[in-house]
Amino acid sequence: MRNLLLLLLCAGLVSPLAAQTVEEDKLGAWYMYFYNAKLGDGPFGIQGDYQFRFWNFGNDLEQVLIRNGLTYTPEGAGITFTLGYASITTGTPGARTNTVHENRIYQEALFPQKLGGRFLLTHRLRSEQRWLEGQDLRTRYRYNLFVNVPLNATDLGKGVVYLALYNEIFINGQTDIGDGREVEYFDRNRTYLGVGFGLRDNLRIQLGAMNQTTANWSKWQAQFSAHHAFSFR
Repeated sequence: MRNLLLLLLCAGLVSPLAAQTVEEDKLGAWYMYFYNAKLGDGPFGIQGDYQFRFWNFGNDLEQVLIRNGLTYTPEGAGITFTLGYASITTGTPGARTNTVHENRIYQEALFPQKLGGRFLLTHRLRSEQRWLEGQDLRTRYRYNLFVNVPLNATDLGKGVVYLALYNEIFINGQTDIGDGREVEYFDRNRTYLGVGFGLRDNLRIQLGAMNQTTANWSKWQAQFSAHHAFSFR
């Protein structure tokens, strides 16, 4: 009887962990919409993104992310600053439906660069303050280098086919997350390669694959995204 009770106890402890195991060999999928809008002719605007992420192609929730921010672009500075808020719901891989909610405030600096007349680079620096359920306040720092390479033009626009690449690294601001739990300073790295097409001068679509590597696992994700720029006048 004692052995049976121990076996049941061990099964109860191991099963939740096994259910949370990320299946690294299976392709996930992210469906995303990004927007950037100017508010009149002044320096202010809004930007954000809506993302639906799945551990597979649609019925195992990884995350729902809703992010919006106020942008400020000083005249002639060639840089855009953003202050924003994000709401994130994170699911559990596998059959379990448990979710964890996160509130996040972020600050961002974005500046473009053009090399060789065809390589369109964008540097993004982002700082985040994160409130996750059951954890202390966490901070994180991110750097992303985007590279777009038009194949049949020198700039992105209607009818333009382009290669899209990026690499982003995430660094935690602290290792202690509360109740004696710790994480590493290295949070994750994302490397992406895709192809895009300009439906209009202000609307592009992309299809690609992204490898995400964390301290515990590495997994490929298909990415389907729309990128929309417009203005309110």
